[in-house]
Amino acid sequence: MQSSLFIWFVLPLLIFLARIVDVSLQTIRIVAISRGIRWLAPLVGFFEVLIWIVAISQIMKRATSPMAYIAYAAGFAAGTAIGQSIERRLSLGMVLVRFITPTSSQEFRRRLRELKFGFTHVPAQGAEGPVELVFTVIRRQHLQQVRQLAREKLPDAFYSVEEVAGASEKIYPAPLSPRRDPIFPLRLFSKRK
Repeated sequence: MQSSLFIWFVLPLLIFLARIVDVSLQTIRIVAISRGIRWLAPLVGFFEVLIWIVAISQIMKRATSPMAYIAYAAGFAAGTAIGQSIERRLSLGMVLVRFITPTSSQEFRRRLRELKFGFTHVPAQGAEGPVELVFTVIRRQHLQQVRQLAREKLPDAFYSVEEVAGASEKIYPAPLSPRRDPIFPLRLFSKRK
């Protein structure tokens, strides 16, 4: 017979922690699938399901403890929040950033070029007159850097950010980490000339 302390405190705590890890991994797996990072999803999925099986088997063995059910649900909720936070910090995937500006984007484009970001520039007509469009596909981890640059060089610009499921490997600055690129995992980085 197991002690009351184990059934009412230790086991629910373990289930709670297992669900946090499991659901956080689930969030990362779903993000990897939606952003076209195919190699990451199966790897994360393996550990996600392994942890889930362990947690659910413990609940089924001790179905009489309401604390186990509460811990399971609370772990799911906490894991969802933590998974979202981890995803934001990992900055997985790529995004298309579209800038629309009524002023000249020349200085902004010059800085993008210096920073090794590719872009497309198109003159266009807006509702209130001529505008310039600047499109750039960047790694999500560089989004804050590009936003800050736009605030400095294009203060009147409207911009939108869109997820990109995949892109051909063309012009991208080196990753912020010296490790393998999460988007193109089979390529080791060499210094650009």
